[in-house]
Amino acid sequence: MISSSKIKSVDFYRKIPRDLTEASLSGAGLSIIAALSMLFLFGMELNNYLTVTTSTAVIVDKSTDGDFLRIDFNMSFPSLSCEFASIGVSDVLGTNRLNITKTIRKFSIGPDLRPTGSEFHSMPVINSLKHGEEADDDSVEGSHMLTANNFDSYSHEYPILVVNFYAPWCYWCKRLKPSWEKAAKTMRERYDPEMDGRILLAKVDCTEEVELCRRHHIQAYPSIRIFRKGSDVRDDHGHHDHESYYGDRDTDGLVKAMEELVAPIPLEESHKLALDGKHKTTAENVKRPAPKAGGCRIEGYVRVKKVPGNLIISARSGAHSFDTSEMNMSHVISHLSFGRKLSPKVMSDVQRLIPYLGGSHDRLNGRSFINHREVGANVTIEHYLQIVKTEVITRRYSREHSLLEEYEYTAHSSLVQSIYIPAAKFHFELSPMQVVITEDPKSFSHFITNVCAIIGGVFTVAGILDAILHNTMRLMKKVEIGKNF
Repeated sequence: MISSSKIKSVDFYRKIPRDLTEASLSGAGLSIIAALSMLFLFGMELNNYLTVTTSTAVIVDKSTDGDFLRIDFNMSFPSLSCEFASIGVSDVLGTNRLNITKTIRKFSIGPDLRPTGSEFHSMPVINSLKHGEEADDDSVEGSHMLTANNFDSYSHEYPILVVNFYAPWCYWCKRLKPSWEKAAKTMRERYDPEMDGRILLAKVDCTEEVELCRRHHIQAYPSIRIFRKGSDVRDDHGHHDHESYYGDRDTDGLVKAMEELVAPIPLEESHKLALDGKHKTTAENVKRPAPKAGGCRIEGYVRVKKVPGNLIISARSGAHSFDTSEMNMSHVISHLSFGRKLSPKVMSDVQRLIPYLGGSHDRLNGRSFINHREVGANVTIEHYLQIVKTEVITRRYSREHSLLEEYEYTAHSSLVQSIYIPAAKFHFELSPMQVVITEDPKSFSHFITNVCAIIGGVFTVAGILDAILHNTMRLMKKVEIGKNF
């Protein structure tokens, strides 16, 4: 059995009897300074242990999120009608998708960029309509010419007023003209404006009646509008309510569609029925509500291949002509981002790790790009986007895992004149490299070791200073005593 005296022999911290020690004022001062120093250094070490540190590396992109990239956007075009607004994507591999509608929503907006009603549901882009083969015979004039002076009076007089807004230079208007005039003459013979008065076909020359066409948001020619007596009033938003015709443009097709509009309105009750509502007929598939305002807000997303490509927003139709000199593709970007949307919780965690991250994934948000026509007509607004993927990896748990995959981008924009229909183009190109930000873990044992080093180091340094100070004072006293003798 080991005796207690043998155990005491290995004591590294042997005690000196208190009676053999002497307290000094300098030692007390050094002890206070040493304690304060230990406390300060401990606080610094604790703060360093709790602070998240990261390392950044640039590597070849090894994306695991597939071959496609999602683009989310929300943009407002004050001068582009939802009736013709079209979204398309293309890339260097030959992909060319036009008039994407499945993941897109459109809302008519006023000059203040606020929606004027519910979602606008447009017809598919028209690529083929039946046109008449009749020659343009100027002697046949069946439709009435309307102007700003008589438009309102005619729209209030007839239960149904169908108006062809046209431009003389327009190719599609020239093709429509003979069929329109013959259809108007046929309807006038069947439903005499004086005796019957249920329907009237008319026309407006938009090159002469610019303000009238602008008031009804005409942006392409020909635009055939259906006005119903009593319904073409301004609603709560202050916008007109009427319909657009998208059906065939030959004489027989026009006459058939007009007959179906008139059919639900008996002669003796024409005024009442026109006011009460729009009766469904087989013509419902060739007409839709006309846009209530001249602007359009487009929101949604598209998926594109991870190669250089373009997102293009423009006016598009296979059976209308556009006056490119009057088109204005000014727009306000409320949101534009690449990749999956981040939840607020994930973004909060990320910004806790890297406060500066997230500032470039929506760089164009809130930006306005307005064409004041200083560079002339036919202006396309182009944006050049360089996209870099950023991945954040954390090792906070037992194994490393990705906390975030984000696409950040830089943007440069310009206004350029074009010989084609003006558009808003977003040219995007993904970098072949990606940025990897890794959270560097900190060992608790390393923290404890540093704390012990702080305590031992300060204690030792304070002891050395105390010994130097004490011996210096003793030496000075000896010197002073020697002088006295």
